[in-house]
Amino acid sequence: MILIGVSGSSKCDWQLVEDETTISQFSTGGLNPIFHSEDEIYEIVSNLKETKDKAIEVIYIYSAGCGSKSFQNSVLRACSKAFPKSHHYVNHDIVASALATYEGVPSIACILGTGSNACYFDGDIVRQETPALDYVLGDEGGGSNYGKQLLKAYLYKQLPKDIDKAFTDEYGLTKEVILENVYMKPYPNVYLASFMKFIQNNKDHEYFQAMIKQGMTDFMDYFILPLDKYKSVKTHFTGSIAQIFEAELRAVAKDKGVEVGKIIKEPINDLVRYHINKRYKKS
Repeated sequence: MILIGVSGSSKCDWQLVEDETTISQFSTGGLNPIFHSEDEIYEIVSNLKETKDKAIEVIYIYSAGCGSKSFQNSVLRACSKAFPKSHHYVNHDIVASALATYEGVPSIACILGTGSNACYFDGDIVRQETPALDYVLGDEGGGSNYGKQLLKAYLYKQLPKDIDKAFTDEYGLTKEVILENVYMKPYPNVYLASFMKFIQNNKDHEYFQAMIKQGMTDFMDYFILPLDKYKSVKTHFTGSIAQIFEAELRAVAKDKGVEVGKIIKEPINDLVRYHINKRYKKS
């Protein structure tokens, strides 16, 4: 029996697999070690009622924030404490994207969700040319970056008048409320990305069309074009932003000479399928 989890900052999707079948699927709070202490992660994974009295051989966790060994080890220690009899594998969520979209040939895998990231995957090794810098310094093309641009323009009174009025009518935000959520409350990246709903509802406005296009352009310039094989392989995407703005994404990709492959909102089902095939494939 294996347990597989794919985590963002605020939510982790899980599937419990026995033989070749998912016997349980559920969600918990996120495990991102940038925003959660080791004790908080332990509290989440030690209270998975769906795993009670289950003999779990291996636990695979792919989480945002696990781009370095130190952060991976924080999650690993928490999980090992919660499941001392299981083997544990912890890696970054970009690896989940690579495995979930893998078609048996080398490709590029990207995340465009709350944040953004990309890698080249040859079926064995994940290689990155550009580091993911998260919501403060990076996340180009991701929801947190778009939300940050929107709030910044709103506070600087740089939005078009019709967009400014619509935004004010819908949210009624003050500078104090925005700064409190960005600088003092948990999950500022999730808060910033929450304004993607407004952008999506108004995405046909020329202001947002330009913003979306520039975000996709920046993402490809920073993350995909530095990968020297990008012209000879497919580029796959996971994440809600890639799905919601698929038309805009494909248009920019075409201009950049990037061949778009799969676009998957949530990687968990395809990731589980990958692990089942890997674990139970016949010799």
